[in-house]
Amino acid sequence: MLVLNQVSLRRGVKLVLSQASVTLQPGEKVGLVGRNGAGKSSLFSLLTHRLQSDAGDVSMPPRWRIGEVAQEMPETSEGATDFVLQGDTRLMEAQAQLAQAEADDDGHAMGDAHHAISDAGGFDARPRAQAMLLGLGFKTAELDAPVNSFSGGWRMRLQLARALMCPADLMLLDEPTNHLDLDALVWLEAWLKRFEGTMIVISHDREFLDAITNVTLHLDETKLTRYTGNYTAFEEMRAERLTQAAAGYAKQQERIAHLQKFIDRFKAKASKAKQAQSRVKALARMEKLGPVLTSADFQFEFREPLNLPNPMLAFSQVACGYRSDAGTEIRIIDSINRSVLAGQRIGILGANGQGKSTLVKTIVGDLPVLAGEITEGKGLSIGYFAQQELDVLSLDDGALMHMIRLARDKGPQAREQELRDFLGSFRFVGEMVTQPVGTLSGGEKARLVLAMLVWQRPNLLLMDEPTNHLDLTTREALSMALNEFEGTVMLVSHDRALLREVCDEFWLVTAGAVQPFDGDLDDYQRWLLEQSRDATREQAKGDKARRKREAAGAVPAAVKAPVAVVTAPSRGSDRKAAAGARQQVGAELKPLRKELAAIDQRLAGLQGERSACEASMTASGLTPAQRAEHGKRLKQIGDEIDTLEARWLELSTRLDAHSAQPAG
Repeated sequence: MLVLNQVSLRRGVKLVLSQASVTLQPGEKVGLVGRNGAGKSSLFSLLTHRLQSDAGDVSMPPRWRIGEVAQEMPETSEGATDFVLQGDTRLMEAQAQLAQAEADDDGHAMGDAHHAISDAGGFDARPRAQAMLLGLGFKTAELDAPVNSFSGGWRMRLQLARALMCPADLMLLDEPTNHLDLDALVWLEAWLKRFEGTMIVISHDREFLDAITNVTLHLDETKLTRYTGNYTAFEEMRAERLTQAAAGYAKQQERIAHLQKFIDRFKAKASKAKQAQSRVKALARMEKLGPVLTSADFQFEFREPLNLPNPMLAFSQVACGYRSDAGTEIRIIDSINRSVLAGQRIGILGANGQGKSTLVKTIVGDLPVLAGEITEGKGLSIGYFAQQELDVLSLDDGALMHMIRLARDKGPQAREQELRDFLGSFRFVGEMVTQPVGTLSGGEKARLVLAMLVWQRPNLLLMDEPTNHLDLTTREALSMALNEFEGTVMLVSHDRALLREVCDEFWLVTAGAVQPFDGDLDDYQRWLLEQSRDATREQAKGDKARRKREAAGAVPAAVKAPVAVVTAPSRGSDRKAAAGARQQVGAELKPLRKELAAIDQRLAGLQGERSACEASMTASGLTPAQRAEHGKRLKQIGDEIDTLEARWLELSTRLDAHSAQPAG
């Protein structure tokens, strides 16, 4: 188990932890929550020994392996799969052991090393790494592309995949969803549910925390408080605890006032001096309860738009994409025929690489329309929030200077004091308004971009992943502001809570088209998981076929394609024999197809049962025995799904092999 006992930790002059104690059991999935700057990342550094505590003890089993996402941007020309494989520290150690044994020409050591490689899963490690990359949104053609050929966000996905490859006993994940689209987030969520080790995750995505955690650790005012349950359960229990604490504080204040009144009244009277002194001692011995202090809620609102054109936008046979350096037109989406009306709340969904950002950039004008026409309503004013907006802020200037330039160049005009007051509503107060933006946190930069967006009074909000650097309080404030906004909202986000709370309809970008999605987010999530599962199966089938060819000494398909030798029938009797052979093969395959259909049906039932069981786990009022029983059943369901999927793959491979054979 992992134990923190009376731990104190300072970062410079700031006290991060003060006599903090907590115990985490093996296999627990822990959400570490707290306001920005509370010290969550410092606690991770303490657990990985990058920091040492100033007092107290941190203990965990000495043989535990720790997996975490490296924060530095990788710079290497090695292939993506090879880079991810290096995260499997146990396999790397076994391979190093083999290399040393071969260098020493030690046959016994070579045997031990091969055994260690087998135990580490070395023979299927590469397919596992590639399945992980596909799940995180990489394309098949990118699996062996050089790491330094990817952009920053994709390199951070590589770091995440590398961390997940580690056979960790303790997994530490600091904001793992920041660089993920919704499809990759759903895959990661499913992967982490199957992870058997202890996990601590820092995240501001409440649905993500609800789905994968069963313990919440709250870091607040240098103290760690453990709550049993996911984030929603934590909120409920903490609200109750705060109510009780407030009541206890009020009651104690009444008691203190009563004692003080007695002391003040009788301390000068000889006849009452003894009783007064007794009250003084009682007051001194009393353990003072502190007032209930919570971080002030952050709220803001979008200003009323000056006008509301209807429709806002009209797409007519629009094609979106870009032009290559050679001038070649590359279309990502084609034939868009849709309208955006005043007051609509549209969530834009789609798997990674399908063109969501391309669509958004075309609407805002960053990319030219390749074909067709986008007609803007008269008086359309687009407020655009994109991740890269944080990168184009002037790092040397303060928030006030940004607002002065915005008011001068785009309006509305305002005096400096008005701008200071406006920034104050976004928590930029005092000297903070002149503090260089480069020294602000990611969350503070995001609040500045929001402030600049609000100032412009748009009537169409186009938001591409607006929550990446926002804490939970600011995310909730954004959700409330968007719901009260009188204009139109178009939203791309992996934050499902925000999508659920804001959007009342969805567009799906897929297969080169934009179409309405009739289901809800749960339906979309199931669709994404099925897509991911299909991709993984195809990858596994391809790897299995490749291993068979290698085992048989065959030339790789890229060098020599397999040739089927077919003898042409010479007589009618031969054709009759061939037909009979086909019938016999069909009869042999019939039970396989029947079994495959039964497995598909059983898998669908198990998925439904697992969803119901997971929902029951979060229900209030469960006894420990009932919760344990649900957990046991979830494990049984997961094991059965794994077994059935392995059998499904085996049957599919056999049927595909027969289908590929030439007709008789």
